[in-house]
Amino acid sequence: MFKNYTVIFLAFFTISLSAQDYFLKKYQPFNSAIPSPEAFLGYPIGSQHTRHDQIVAYLKELARISDMASIYEYGKTHEGRKLVILTISSSQNLQNLEQIKQQHLAFVDTNSGASNYDQVPIFINLGYNVHGNEPSSSEAAMLSAYTLLASNHPEIRKYRSDAVIFIDPTINPDGRDRHTQWANSYKGNPLVSDPQDAEHSEYWPQGRTNHYWFDLNRDWLLGINPESRGKLNWYHEWYPNVVTDFHEMGTNSTYFFEPMKPIGSKDPIMPKENYTDLNDIFGAYFSKALDSIGSLYFTKEAFDGTYPGYGSSYPDLQGGLALLFEQASSRGHVQKTPYGKITFPFTIRNQYTSSMTTVKAAVENKALLRKYQQDFFKSALSNASKKRIRAYTFEDKFDKNRLKAFIDKLLLHRIKVYKTNDENKYVVPTNQPQYRMVQTVFETYKEYRDSVFYDASAWSVANFYNVKYRAVSSNVPTTGEVTSTEDLVKVSPVSRSSYAYIIDYDDYNASAVLYYLQHKGVNVAAAYKPFSIQTSTISKKFNYGTLVVPVSKQKLSPEKVYQALTEAQKRYKVPMYSVASGFSLSGIDLGSRYVQFVQKPKAAMVIGNGVRSYEAGEVWHLLDTRVHMPITKIPMRNFSRSDLDRYNTLVLVSGNYNQLDSNQQKRIKDWIAKGNTLITIGSASRWAINTKIVNEKLTKAKKKDSLKAVSRKPYVDAPENLGKESVGGAIFKVDLDVTHPLGFGYHDTSIPVYKNNTIWLAPSKNEYATVAKYSADPHIDGFITDRNLNEFMKPSASLIVSPVGRGRAVLFADNPNFRGSWYGTNRLFLNALFFGNEIRVPR
Repeated sequence: MFKNYTVIFLAFFTISLSAQDYFLKKYQPFNSAIPSPEAFLGYPIGSQHTRHDQIVAYLKELARISDMASIYEYGKTHEGRKLVILTISSSQNLQNLEQIKQQHLAFVDTNSGASNYDQVPIFINLGYNVHGNEPSSSEAAMLSAYTLLASNHPEIRKYRSDAVIFIDPTINPDGRDRHTQWANSYKGNPLVSDPQDAEHSEYWPQGRTNHYWFDLNRDWLLGINPESRGKLNWYHEWYPNVVTDFHEMGTNSTYFFEPMKPIGSKDPIMPKENYTDLNDIFGAYFSKALDSIGSLYFTKEAFDGTYPGYGSSYPDLQGGLALLFEQASSRGHVQKTPYGKITFPFTIRNQYTSSMTTVKAAVENKALLRKYQQDFFKSALSNASKKRIRAYTFEDKFDKNRLKAFIDKLLLHRIKVYKTNDENKYVVPTNQPQYRMVQTVFETYKEYRDSVFYDASAWSVANFYNVKYRAVSSNVPTTGEVTSTEDLVKVSPVSRSSYAYIIDYDDYNASAVLYYLQHKGVNVAAAYKPFSIQTSTISKKFNYGTLVVPVSKQKLSPEKVYQALTEAQKRYKVPMYSVASGFSLSGIDLGSRYVQFVQKPKAAMVIGNGVRSYEAGEVWHLLDTRVHMPITKIPMRNFSRSDLDRYNTLVLVSGNYNQLDSNQQKRIKDWIAKGNTLITIGSASRWAINTKIVNEKLTKAKKKDSLKAVSRKPYVDAPENLGKESVGGAIFKVDLDVTHPLGFGYHDTSIPVYKNNTIWLAPSKNEYATVAKYSADPHIDGFITDRNLNEFMKPSASLIVSPVGRGRAVLFADNPNFRGSWYGTNRLFLNALFFGNEIRVPR
C-alpha cells in the first residue's frame, strides 16, 4: 500500500499535473480566485514541512479574499505565536453568525425547548497538531480550508450551507515549529528514507510538547497553559457538536479512527450513546472513505477515552462528539517500513480524507447530533437529581491563593461556584448543567472494568489542589455566585515597622515572595517552630516556616526593605504583618536560635537525552511562571564539564542517568558532601540509591517460592497482564511530618500525592529522615493492583531526606509537580529548594 502511493507521489515531479491533485481531485472544480496552499506557499503540500507563521498567513489570506471565511485569534503561545481559528460557512451564514450562534446555544441551554434540530447549521471544530512532531494534520488543515472555501463541488456547497466549520490549524505552534525546523534542516536531496537518518530522530526534547515541554493533549482538563486556556474559553463560547483530534503514531503502524478501546471506568459518566452509537455511525463513514483510497486502518483495540483531559475526550463531556485519529508517521519526508516507503504526502492525505469525511458525517447527521447535545445537558440535571449528593463544599482557612487557583479551574470549566457565610468556605451544587464536570473534579473511584490505561486512571482535581472538600446531601445556604477570581484574595497592606516583619508561609505564593525579597537583597529568616505574637493589628499564631524579616539585620535601608515588602505583597497577595517587639505571646521569640537565615537558592537541573522532558518542563514552568526564579538547565552532554560549585541545589527529575559514569557519580556525591542539596524525583531517586550516592534502600518484592509451579497463561494476554502492574497514574494518601522543613506551610499531616511510577522507597533507617510515608490505608483514587498496594506501597516512603557528608539528598518517590497542576504538593518541592540547605539530618 505505502509503496504504491509513494510511486504515485514521486511521479508528480516528473509530469505536468499539479502535486495538489493527489489530494484534491475528488472535489473539482475549484474557484481560481482562491489560491491553493501550493500556489500561496510556493511548494507542493508534503514536499516540506510548513512553519506555523506560514499556515497562519495562508488562512489570513483566505479570510481576506473570501466572504465565506473569517479568522479569530484566541490566544498566544508561551513563545508568542498566534493561536487562530478560521471559520468557514456560506456568506449568508457568516453574515448572520451571531444569530445562528444563539440558535445553536439554545440546545445547550437546559431551560430551552428548542426543537428545530435540522434547521440550524451544525458546528464542527476541526482541530489539528496538538503534538508538534505529528505534523501531517496541519498540512491537511490547509487543504481542508482550501477545499471548503474554493471547491464548487455540490457536496462542498452543501457543507457550507449546512455547517459552520471552525478550523484550528495548529494547537501547539511552539512544538510544531521546533519539529519543522528539525525536519526541514535535515531533509536530504534526494530524500533519505533510512530510519536511522537524523531527519527521522529529533534531539531532546523533540517537538511533541510546547515551550515548557507540556503535553497539551493532557491539558484540556487541567488548563495550565495559555494554549489550553485560550481554547477552553473559545470552546465554552461555541460548544461545537463535533471535534477532531488528529495525531500520529509509530511509523510501522497503519491508521486508527474511533471506536476506541472501551472506557476503563466501571461506571463512565459519559452517556453510552456517545462511545457506542455515535462512534459507530461516524466509523462507517471513515471506513468507507479510507477503503476508497486503499488505506489500511484499525479500530477498537487501542487507545481509550477514560481520562477526561484529551482533545478526544473533553468535548465528549460537553455534549459534543470528539473523534481521535492516529496516522502512522513518516517522521520526516519519507521513511522505509516493512510495507515499503511511507511518505509525508501519504500521511497528509489520510488526515485530509478524515477531515472532509468528518464534515460529511456531521452534516448528514446534524439533527441527531443536536438532539444528542440537548439531551446531554438535560440528562446532567436528571442524573444529579437521582443522586444523594446535593453539593460539594470546600475550604482552606490558611491558603487563599491555592484556593483561588482551584476556583479559577472550576470557573474555566464553567462550573458554578457559590460563596457561603464562612468567607473561607465555598459550595458547588450538583444541580447544574456542568454536573459531569463536577463529578470529574470531586468524585473518586476504586473499581474499574479494565486494568491497563492509556494514561491516568485518576483525575479528581480537588485532590490536585489538596483542597479539603466534603460531599453533602442537603442544600447549603449561599450568599452569591463567584463569577471571577479577580478580587478573591484580599490582604491588608503591611504597615511600616522599624523592628521586624512577619510573612505568613502558609500561603502558596509565599515561596515567590521569599525569592522576590532575596532577589532584591533582603535578608529573610524562617521560624523552625511556631509562635504567637502581637502584630501592629492583631495577636496571631504563626505556623512552622513563617518568614521573618528583621529590619536591623539588613544591608538595605529600612525604606528599601519596606518598599520590597510592599511590592512583593502587591504582586503576590500574601499576608504580611509588622511587629514592634520580638517578644512572643507564646512559643519562640524572634531572636530564637529556631529562627534561621534562609539561603538564596542557586539551582541547576540536568536536561537532555535520557531525562524525562515532561518532568523537567514541570520544574521549569513552576519556577518561571509562579515563583519567577531562574534555574540553570544543564544539557547532559555538557554535564561532565559543568562547574557545579556555582550552585547550591541540583535537580534530577525522572530519567536514565546511567550515562553518568562512576567519575561523575563521585563528583556529584562530593559536591553534595560540601553542604549542597541534591533533589531527585522518581527514577532519579532509584538511581541515587543504586549508585550509592545515598545510603538508602528500595522496597523489595517478597521472594517467590522457586519450587512452586508457574501457571501457564495465554500469550495473547501478556500485554494486559503485565501492563496492569504499572502504576499509570493514581492518587494516594501520605502521612507528612509538618514539623520538618520540607513540610513547612502544611497544617494537615495527611495529604494526597500523585503516583505514576513504580519507585518504592524503603523508609530510612534514620528515624528523622522519612518526611512522608504512605498511610495505612493510602488509596484515594485510581487503579492499583493489590500486589502493588500491599506488598510495595504500604511499607514504603514517599519522601526521604538522606544525609551525604555536610549535605543532603531529597528523594521524592512521587512527582510533586505533575503536569503543572499539583498545587497541593508543589510546596514540598519548593521547600526542598529554599530550605534544603538548612536541613541537618540528626544522626
